[in-house]
Amino acid sequence: MTRRTLLASAAATATALPGSLSAAEDMLPLSAPVSVRKVGLWAKDAETMADWYAARVGLQRMGGEGNVIAMGNGRDVLLDITEDSALTIAPPTQAGLYHTAFLLPSRRDLARWVLFAMREQFPVDGVADHLVSEAIYLTDPEGNGVEIYADRPASDWVWTDGSVEMASKAIDFDSLLAEAGPAPIPWETAPAGTVVGHVHLKVGDATLAGDWWQTQMGFDAVRARQGAVFLSTGGYHHHIAVNQWQSAGAPMRPEGFTGLAYVDLQSRAPVEAAVFSDDWGTEIRLSAV
Repeated sequence: MTRRTLLASAAATATALPGSLSAAEDMLPLSAPVSVRKVGLWAKDAETMADWYAARVGLQRMGGEGNVIAMGNGRDVLLDITEDSALTIAPPTQAGLYHTAFLLPSRRDLARWVLFAMREQFPVDGVADHLVSEAIYLTDPEGNGVEIYADRPASDWVWTDGSVEMASKAIDFDSLLAEAGPAPIPWETAPAGTVVGHVHLKVGDATLAGDWWQTQMGFDAVRARQGAVFLSTGGYHHHIAVNQWQSAGAPMRPEGFTGLAYVDLQSRAPVEAAVFSDDWGTEIRLSAV
């Protein structure tokens, strides 16, 4: 079975089960034929990393075995942190993870998170209205990028010849924070419907990487800009992005460094579990939901 056939089958499966999705799975990223289930990280200090993801993102500890700490939304594991104290912190020029993007269920939830961040006064790297979403960017203690975002309604996304319109504009924080209401529920943990909406990867050649995701994994290229390609299934704005902004010309990822261990994808069609590797040694896992 080719990846294209797999995705067509997955799309049919999703269409045939209109009442079977949970609230989280009914969100467009997860209702697509193939989406991101979770991300795995290599870390020098898993405890410090887990504490950070709990304190900043609101993820909860959900077990784990041996040197692995599992973090998630209380129902599903979204992040596995595997410790190896002998690792070296990966430099930003190395291929690997650009950011893991945690999608909150609603704009109100993003407003609540922003109020929390303002109260705690912790640093952020940037903010952007991408037209399809609004996003806040952070960096974890070992240099991995993190995005906290909420989607705009899919009906507001603008598509032209298969390409979705995206930008990086200033967020209207007056409008966003008004969503929290006059007596907002204080942020304590990430809402149960929080998912990994997309993953952004660093590669040595974005065009080559974009072609790999299309030909090997059956994703659709939905936007390209200088040094980056955005890809998805099922009409989402992107499940995967690849860029060479910091890593142009990077070779195969060497062993012994922190950062991305794997990206775990889930298919709505029944498939045999498989593991793939791109041209930079990034491990991509695929299995059925």
